[in-house]
Amino acid sequence: MRDLTDMWSNTRMVVLTAMSASLYAAILIPFKVLPIIPGVTELRPANAVPVVCSFLFGPAGAWGAAIGNVIGDFFGGIGPGDMFGFVGNLLYGLIPYKAWEAMSDGDPVPRTIGGWIQFLTVVLLASAACAVFIGWGINLLGFVPFRVLGNVILFNNSVTSMGLAPLLLAVIYPRVKRARLRYRDILGPRKVKPLAVRRIGLLLVAVATLGGMIVGNLLSNGSLHLPFLTTPDSGVGTGAAAVGFGLIPVIALLLVGVALL
Repeated sequence: MRDLTDMWSNTRMVVLTAMSASLYAAILIPFKVLPIIPGVTELRPANAVPVVCSFLFGPAGAWGAAIGNVIGDFFGGIGPGDMFGFVGNLLYGLIPYKAWEAMSDGDPVPRTIGGWIQFLTVVLLASAACAVFIGWGINLLGFVPFRVLGNVILFNNSVTSMGLAPLLLAVIYPRVKRARLRYRDILGPRKVKPLAVRRIGLLLVAVATLGGMIVGNLLSNGSLHLPFLTTPDSGVGTGAAAVGFGLIPVIALLLVGVALL
């Protein structure tokens, strides 16, 4: 996690953050006219950008995803849920390169069956982490049920990224590598956690995202109840209290896992 703070002392990483945010926002904004959930989310082919920028620029891609999403939100209406969107997109841009480093030392351009499995797993983890965090936060506010928003975000992120990111990386990654503009080239040798620790973090992220999607949907549709909630749910029809309290352990586990990556 030190990458997220240390990069701000590197001018080139700051520039790459601005570029990533600008690109993400520039593709997000035109599609604001095609909402899936008005005022919350829309058709987002831009969702491949954070994944690609994460593999290329590391922490700069993560900050670019978070900042670019906020810029895009200005054109769709700013609200209290945008703070969850900021963190959710930060995770979406942070997990791909962190998870990949915990699984492989190779370039994130899949060419073998094993490489494709690793790549799709990483994309799915990042997509689910974003979906769980934003779905939990927006549902906590009583706006949109997790069973709707969480599943829409997961589908939107994963399908777009799995379809477009490998194609973009196959074209862009070799050129960026030759130009020595990858985060590994710019930041140089970094102090990283032992591989065993990073893989424990990867396992925690996997458990949290899978558990979060399952438990979030069950709490949201009323199939799972929290025994200590004896009063009516304050978010009528959304299961705000149930999802809000019920997913706190999952969110904590997710954040611990990301910190260990």
